[in-house]
Amino acid sequence: MTVGLTAATTSFMGDSYTFLDCPGSVEFAHDMRAALPAVDAAIVVCEADEKKLPQLQIILRELEELKIPRFLFLNKIDRASQRIRETLAMLQPASRVPLVLRQIPIWKGELIEGFVDLALERAFIYREHKASEVIALQGGDLDREKEARFSMLEKLADHDDALMEQLLEDIQPPRDAVFDDLARELREGLICPVLIGAAARENGVLRLMKALRHEAPGVAETAKRLGAPESKDALGYIFKTLHSQHGGKLSLTRLVAGHLDDGATLQSSSGGAGRISGILAVNGAYDTKRASAEAGDTVALAKLDPVKTGDMVSGGKTQPAALVAAEPTSAVLAISVAATDRKDDVKLGQALMRLHEEDPSLLIVQNPKTHDTVLWGQGEMHLRVASERLRDRFGVKVTSHPPAIGYQETIRKPITQRGRHKKQSGGHGQFGDVVLDISPLPRGDGFKFAEKVVGGAVPRNYIPAVEEGVVDGLTRGPLGFPVTDVQVTLTDGSYHSVDSSDLAFRTAARVGLNEGLPQCQPVLLEPIHVVEIVCPTDATAKINAILSARRGQILGFDTRDGWSGWDCVRAMMPEAEIGELIVELRSATAGAGSFTRQFDHMAEVTGRAADQIIAAHQHAA
Repeated sequence: MTVGLTAATTSFMGDSYTFLDCPGSVEFAHDMRAALPAVDAAIVVCEADEKKLPQLQIILRELEELKIPRFLFLNKIDRASQRIRETLAMLQPASRVPLVLRQIPIWKGELIEGFVDLALERAFIYREHKASEVIALQGGDLDREKEARFSMLEKLADHDDALMEQLLEDIQPPRDAVFDDLARELREGLICPVLIGAAARENGVLRLMKALRHEAPGVAETAKRLGAPESKDALGYIFKTLHSQHGGKLSLTRLVAGHLDDGATLQSSSGGAGRISGILAVNGAYDTKRASAEAGDTVALAKLDPVKTGDMVSGGKTQPAALVAAEPTSAVLAISVAATDRKDDVKLGQALMRLHEEDPSLLIVQNPKTHDTVLWGQGEMHLRVASERLRDRFGVKVTSHPPAIGYQETIRKPITQRGRHKKQSGGHGQFGDVVLDISPLPRGDGFKFAEKVVGGAVPRNYIPAVEEGVVDGLTRGPLGFPVTDVQVTLTDGSYHSVDSSDLAFRTAARVGLNEGLPQCQPVLLEPIHVVEIVCPTDATAKINAILSARRGQILGFDTRDGWSGWDCVRAMMPEAEIGELIVELRSATAGAGSFTRQFDHMAEVTGRAADQIIAAHQHAA
């Protein structure tokens, strides 16, 4: 499985092509989203497997929304078990535009031995690892070709009135006109051409390359799509950032206009400017220097520190307009990470920042309560790969564990409690005495402090210290968790003219709270989130079962707006049950399901569940 974007440049029939191999897994989809604006066209490789249809739909929807021209390459055609017409009907729901079959297979018994190019009107027999051989069509194959070609022309005619008239009058359109229609309708996003082959045998690859050469739009169309102004200045799009342990920062860039020389200064759409320290060819190792780059080239720019993935860069004197950035999908799984060797703590922080710059769908969060570093990602594999990159590329070994759940506790019963601190050890002593009313607040109100002291029992200058002591005492309640939804009111107390101090009253307040809270019927609270899951309709029943098993309260479900064959399920779930929800969700949906979550409220946990949580927390402490 591909876990990161790779780029390679090659030539075909005298033209240069750069291929960006994007991960197909949803866990690494941000690389694809960031790279798509840079491309002239996309090739979506798929198989005739109905189970993978939801993932195909996700990818095609992304391309549709970004208006990227796209081909569908139906791979492993040598293993096909159904007719191409049935396969096309199965795949069509994944695309909002017509899938236009450009080729049909030639069958020999139960095996496919070649194909017919419907636009070219030629038949070919596959030869493994060699160019296909042209043959003459006969009998039933000729009839099938005519029927399939007419179907292709009908779909093209939906967007070409002249072609529609020719078909109605039974006039065969010129071959050049058919190719012009294919190129125009691909460019305008009106169709998605479908080609067939078996990549492992190199069957169909040459014909795919020829389709790219003759039908895919060029860099000028990409520049228009990016809103590039007409200018002689170099203009590029940064689609990937890489860091190496010794080589520094590389910015993979598609130049969509102009000419770029090594050493040039570039303005960034995010506001920075920097001088290029090298132009490198995109060929896997990024170790071949170039003196310059032209519009259409894909290159790596060395040590261009002010830019980031998603930036437009310009060789002109003005700042280029920014694109709408590809927003990372919501992170769904987290681990707490720490350097195995504490001497690497600073190094870990720097490495994590570089990882985030390379992959913005990795989020780094500092837990203010536990001081843990929490790494959020898109799934188990995503986080595992991130940990391996920390070790292999940045030289930092890490340990990891599930992040702490944000448990809290509150009280059910009000009480009045005295807190007294007295210490005499020669000279000035310490004396503070307070009376506190401790009472529960409605859920979600947090903490409130008040004072109703009369007669100067506690001098006013000591009241802030009393509040500080109360806050200290709330950081860890009798169950071992932070205390919330509590009001503490200072009602009385006493002081000593010599021995009283801020420290004494702060200590007295903390003593009073620590002695009083256990008498207030403390109860455990856990965070509850609203979870919204999107999944293929045939997996909805499985999702409902998963939610129920994880103490989820289903709020309802509906069809996913604009997505044929998808549902949206909403539920309330404890945070503790969400941790590895994505693992079960992906298993139940063949990797296609996803979810978002939003904190909603804190809820009481009682009985055996509370006992287990408290015991585990005390053991860990």
